[in-house]
Amino acid sequence: MGLTSNKVLLLSVLFALLLFFGTVWLWPRLAKRGWRAVSGRIGLLLATQLALFASIGLSANQAFGFYASWADLFGQETDQGVVVDHAAGGAPAGPLQVVDTRRVDGGAGGRPQIGGQIQKIAVQGRTTHIATPAYVYLPPEYFAPEYRTRTFPAAVVLTGYPGTAEALVDKLNYPRTARQLAKDGRMQPMILVMMRPTVAPPRDTECVDIPGGPQTESFFAKDLPDAVTAHYRVGKKPGSWGIIGDSTGGYCALKLAMHHPEVYAAGAGLSAYYKAPIDPTTGDLFQGNKELRNEADLLWYLKNRSAPKTSLLVTSSKEGESNYKATLKFIGLAKATGRTRISSIILESGGHNFNTWRREIPPTLEWVSGRLSDR
Repeated sequence: MGLTSNKVLLLSVLFALLLFFGTVWLWPRLAKRGWRAVSGRIGLLLATQLALFASIGLSANQAFGFYASWADLFGQETDQGVVVDHAAGGAPAGPLQVVDTRRVDGGAGGRPQIGGQIQKIAVQGRTTHIATPAYVYLPPEYFAPEYRTRTFPAAVVLTGYPGTAEALVDKLNYPRTARQLAKDGRMQPMILVMMRPTVAPPRDTECVDIPGGPQTESFFAKDLPDAVTAHYRVGKKPGSWGIIGDSTGGYCALKLAMHHPEVYAAGAGLSAYYKAPIDPTTGDLFQGNKELRNEADLLWYLKNRSAPKTSLLVTSSKEGESNYKATLKFIGLAKATGRTRISSIILESGGHNFNTWRREIPPTLEWVSGRLSDR
């Protein structure tokens, strides 16, 4: 049974309840001074506490999608590569392969021209050799006969760290929200490429080209757009691509739009921070290179580099988010450039969590859609 299975959660809750009632039942028998009785009481208390914490942890993981599997939880993720099949005659397959399809509302089958389709894909970077899975949402219009020659704008959607791509589909509901907004005429039909920024798990690379390590920024700036454009009907002009992310993904989205405005015409950071951290999950991202560290500091970048000609959206809340003051400073610096277009969503209150981001996703999708071209 998988880490996110409802059966696992139910069994953990039942086990915690059994231990609780077992402790109440057995406590009178263990109310003695001997070492066996004391050891028994300690054992029951520890087992009950561990079972309770496990239940709470599994429930939180179900709600927020921190880890997708047991291997992911224990840092033993093995789904890092792409199985490259070879076509007849020995010709190698392309950098993007579709490995599964599903309806937007779950399950298989259905008419994609009515409800759209979600495709699970495997991407292999041609220049960076980074291999990672992702989910692609194709709107109903993509399959409609009258749109068969039309190209569509696309947006990369990134999770936080550690995060799971599945959470973008099933918890944050990006495909369902995009479909409904387009149906209501509030945004244009748009392709979404949903994935986590952790393309070299378990390391948190912060979308940085690490000296001697994964070239993550180059993957998102070059390899991913090239692979998607080659496989799907995405507009080829610079104004056809946007990027959205939350938390770590939000930092990545803003940085990629700022560093590569020729690729991403718009970048939205939900609850983003503005400087790459250095901690046990990242390791030394810059290998002591001060210039690389400064380039990855978005506040420093706005003050010391030529202002990028792109559109940026940042979000925060007055109560509940630690990035509020930094966000106001970022907005001020961006406005002062006179070249970078800056927008914001500032809530009165809202924590660093899915509930807050669900409130921000609909206006964010509308905002991104309004800044992208389908040609």
